[in-house]
Amino acid sequence: MPNTQYPIPNTKLLPPYGGRLVDLLVPAEEVAKLKAYASKLPSLQLSARAECDLELLAVGAFSPLDRFMGQEDHQRVLDEMRLTSPSTTLRTGGHIFPIPVTLPVEPDPAIRLDQDIALRNAKNELLAVMTIGEAYEWDRNEVAQKVFGSLDLRHPLVAEMHRWGPLNISGPLRVLQLPRHYDFQNLRLTPTQTRARLEKLKNPQSAIRNPQLNVVAFQTRNPLHRVHEELTKRAAEEVGGVLLLHPVVGMTKPGDVDHFTRVRTYKALAANHYDPDRILLALLPLAMRLAGPREALWHALIRRNYGANYLIVGRDHAGPGVDSTGKPFYGPYDAQELVQQYSEELGVGVVPFRMLVYLPDEDRYEEVSKIPAGVRTAAISGTQVREEYLNNGRALPSWFTRPEVAEILAEIYPPRHKQGVCIWFTGLSGAGKSTTAEVLTVLLQEHGRHVTVLDGDVVRTHLSKGLGFSKEDRDTNIRRIGFVASEIVRHGGTAVCAAVSPYRATRNDVRNMVGQDHYVEVFVDTPLEVCEQRDAKGLYAKARRGEIKGFTGIDDPYEAPRHAEIVLDTVNCAAEENAHRILDYLIGQGFIRSPVAVGDDSQHG
Repeated sequence: MPNTQYPIPNTKLLPPYGGRLVDLLVPAEEVAKLKAYASKLPSLQLSARAECDLELLAVGAFSPLDRFMGQEDHQRVLDEMRLTSPSTTLRTGGHIFPIPVTLPVEPDPAIRLDQDIALRNAKNELLAVMTIGEAYEWDRNEVAQKVFGSLDLRHPLVAEMHRWGPLNISGPLRVLQLPRHYDFQNLRLTPTQTRARLEKLKNPQSAIRNPQLNVVAFQTRNPLHRVHEELTKRAAEEVGGVLLLHPVVGMTKPGDVDHFTRVRTYKALAANHYDPDRILLALLPLAMRLAGPREALWHALIRRNYGANYLIVGRDHAGPGVDSTGKPFYGPYDAQELVQQYSEELGVGVVPFRMLVYLPDEDRYEEVSKIPAGVRTAAISGTQVREEYLNNGRALPSWFTRPEVAEILAEIYPPRHKQGVCIWFTGLSGAGKSTTAEVLTVLLQEHGRHVTVLDGDVVRTHLSKGLGFSKEDRDTNIRRIGFVASEIVRHGGTAVCAAVSPYRATRNDVRNMVGQDHYVEVFVDTPLEVCEQRDAKGLYAKARRGEIKGFTGIDDPYEAPRHAEIVLDTVNCAAEENAHRILDYLIGQGFIRSPVAVGDDSQHG
């Protein structure tokens, strides 16, 4: 164990990957002139993901990458996880880079080679100017298979890619300003700022024995419990260094606890339960890809640029959960193995996430492998945290979570029956979606839920007025419904949505907007011939005669759900019967209190 009794002179950090940090920010004295020039340029509005990528490119977090990838880099990253740029490690011939960082766009006459284009955020604020050097087509299936190892649309990024443009553009960037963040500004440190702060911390290792300052980084997108606290402290002790607590505050897994809440918990822990000379809390505005092993390697590369030479790699690190068949997308140790494979070349060591359990008789945590047989242990799974404690308003035990953290989490986790939920009806026109949704809405209100109905026909009259029925317009319509539903759910409401929504990718995109745990897909599985018989508006007949083009089920496909939560039969079952079946499902999931529970509450009222 390193001797920490006396302060020891600080030592140096490992250099950034590639030797230097990329800096794309225009000098302050040139900003006004470039802004005036950019005001006359065609503009491209960046997505939230591209905005995160631009910020990390600009400050050097993705060093040595200095732009959105061109075609050669993109292809080599897909095939070999390397850039085409020469590596300082001569035997490799290219820097490690496992994740494609690209700027996909729709075809546009304004996008021409050697043309300057202004990059703006959703508020139309100017961020950067790009000189377009390349514009190339890309294959989403190839990217999905090579980067994510799957074409399954339950993977959030595989689904999201279906709304990315078919062209990628690349070229030199001149960044005028970083995206503005008004929250936790003292924690939003660039790689340069992070490195400066780390070098001020005390290195418990002897500078003579170890001239390098050891920094172990911890990647997280979840609140930290006692086991994580114990793990990170042990990791810093093992490497004889300091901890970089580096949570992601950009785009994480749909349904994650919001970063405002998470950062409040991190601040409470860092202030009260860590040695201030051994920890630095800094925020990373990364847009995660949830690419499992490849993403873990990417996280290691990024953390090297921030000054770390070790990374704690957890089980199923950066995994998106389970696929449409209920199986994990990645193996539990795939990420650890891949990072370990490239550890020496990258210069970042792996600290594996060891399984720890609590020993109540000794009031401490210990590794599972070191516990003798017969010793009493205690543990709570993530599912138990949500379903048995937070969703039921029960306080988490102090041995599992620090009281400060438990109090913050309790503030944002109402009981399950007060949390939001989206019931999404999909099926052919005339299948019975709206009829069943109407009955269900009344039953939900009877059970005390506040309901907003988003019916496809009604939405097109108001929210989506002016949209046609092309595939692009249909997708836009469904995503608008999904966005509104996600906001309703986020604020604890119930969204009942009834729309044909014919495409799997778009429905899964909506699932990710809402959050897997709060989304219930209801497939109204009515045969086409029955829908045609029920057709009061005569739309199917018009489609058969060719008077309506692109009609779902006739000359445009309907992609039936493969793993809907509920499948309804409207031929042999009445709408009321089907609505009660959905209601029973919601009661079973805890979104509605059962009649017995309601009766008990009234008796005690």
